[in-house]
Amino acid sequence: MKNKFLFYILCVSMCGILSCKKDNYTPPSSQLNGALTYKGDTIRVEYNRVSFQLYQFGFGKVGPIGGTFSQNGTMNMVLFAGNYKFIIPNGQGPFLWKKTPAGDPDTLNISLAGSQNLNIEVMPYYMIRNAAFSGGGGTVKATCKVEKIITDANAKAIERVTLYINNTAFVSGANNVASASISGAAITDPNNISLSVAVPSGLGQNFVQARIGVKIAGVEALIFSPIMIVTY
Repeated sequence: MKNKFLFYILCVSMCGILSCKKDNYTPPSSQLNGALTYKGDTIRVEYNRVSFQLYQFGFGKVGPIGGTFSQNGTMNMVLFAGNYKFIIPNGQGPFLWKKTPAGDPDTLNISLAGSQNLNIEVMPYYMIRNAAFSGGGGTVKATCKVEKIITDANAKAIERVTLYINNTAFVSGANNVASASISGAAITDPNNISLSVAVPSGLGQNFVQARIGVKIAGVEALIFSPIMIVTY
């Protein structure tokens, strides 16, 4: 009986030691910050729409660590130090990501030790240039230039250009109080596009946040201008 009691005490002690070791496990502390860019310009997208994947070498891991870019085209992850490979899966984003000769997403190798900032260079189909906004009389107006970047066999047409407004900091097709669009076929001068939208009544504030989005034919994700606060 005494031996059984001592065995019980030993088991409890071992569980306590293992539990303490588990509780004292060092969490990840290396911060990886990144941004989608094209020749130094940030590529802005819709919040939680464009995904990326990280694979860590070693540790027997098979599946990716997944994440999505913010609406400002940035990413932020806290990871263990180590070597990673970064990819953007096919079909993600209003841009082209580099591919292998077999057509698979190419990888960007990352050696992470401490915090690191990463520019993720992509090739957008279009860029929104010189976006400008103004408001008054319950209306928000916007102008911009849409520059075609990809002009080879991978080029795609503009499906539409849309002005979105919202009463929060998130502005997109999924987050807006009003929008106005012009179809790609109706654009006569891509260097001078104008849009106007009426602000709904009852918002309880005299300003909205606005930005322009370009929908590319055959591409799900839009590319966006920066968000601007507009008094109306």
